[in-house]
Amino acid sequence: MQNDVRIGTAQFEARDGDKEYNLGRIEALTAAAVAQGAQLVCFHECSVSGYTYLETLTREQLEAVAETVPGGMSVEALRRIAAQYGVIVSAGLVEIDEGRLYNCQVVVNADGLMAKHRKIHEFISEHVDCGDSYTVFPALGTVFGVLTCYDNNLPENGRMTAMLGAEVILMPHVTGCLPSPMPGRGVVAREIWENRRRDPVRCRQEFDGPKGRGWIMRWMPARAWENGVYGVYANPIGDDGGTIKPGGSMILDPFGEVLTECRSLEDEVVVATLTPEKLQLASGGSYIRARRPELYGKFVEPNPHLRPGKRPEVYWKKVREEATTP
Repeated sequence: MQNDVRIGTAQFEARDGDKEYNLGRIEALTAAAVAQGAQLVCFHECSVSGYTYLETLTREQLEAVAETVPGGMSVEALRRIAAQYGVIVSAGLVEIDEGRLYNCQVVVNADGLMAKHRKIHEFISEHVDCGDSYTVFPALGTVFGVLTCYDNNLPENGRMTAMLGAEVILMPHVTGCLPSPMPGRGVVAREIWENRRRDPVRCRQEFDGPKGRGWIMRWMPARAWENGVYGVYANPIGDDGGTIKPGGSMILDPFGEVLTECRSLEDEVVVATLTPEKLQLASGGSYIRARRPELYGKFVEPNPHLRPGKRPEVYWKKVREEATTP
């Protein structure tokens, strides 16, 4: 990183399949971030299209939602937003390429597409394929990486992205408040969300506990700390495909400390300054240099549970069952 960089991350309640509305929220929150000096603004996974509802769609319906990248309407709309406000924008959508569908996070500036990341560990639908590569790109005097949602749960992905040169990792998510065997986790009742303005304490307790922020803070700071990188986490708030999401978008420094985070129960964007000094002082770089790859033979053996480009079938079945558990 050559100089300080101002980065924004947002939370908002997207509408399923309503690209016009979602792009409108992206524009409004981008404007708010730029007013705070942001040079790049990150939005959540499939923030343009909506995410969780995709699991209910047929292949034909998914293809109707999907767009080419670049060339599609949404990338062009994001380019116009970037050009109008003089900022880089990262947002998610469904991509179609030669008949294959991907969960795609795009990064766009005034000139067009800068980078795109196809989610490596995709399981929202059996019709959506997994990406097969990591994503890094230079911008604003530093190097960014992108890892989408579950990509971040595997420490290997953060480590590889850092080893490819990333100093800042964009981490768009749609997560939290889902069925889980972990103590204290689970869904948030819809009435708690809908009553948030009359009883914000109850809603905040649900979102801050192990269902939401408490779970994120178990592992998200570790991804930044163990690799000595900045992490830019973006997550929706409110209804997402019939589930309630806790928001809590935040920016983490290379020590795993929270620089800033969304704390309201409404659409919000926050901005933080990323400095080169922290990258130089953080321990993550020394951990990477201390690796002993000659000992990692077992680590890089092929995974017998995976077919190339697909999610594990057993895991997919488990996810579907958990998603439909009352």
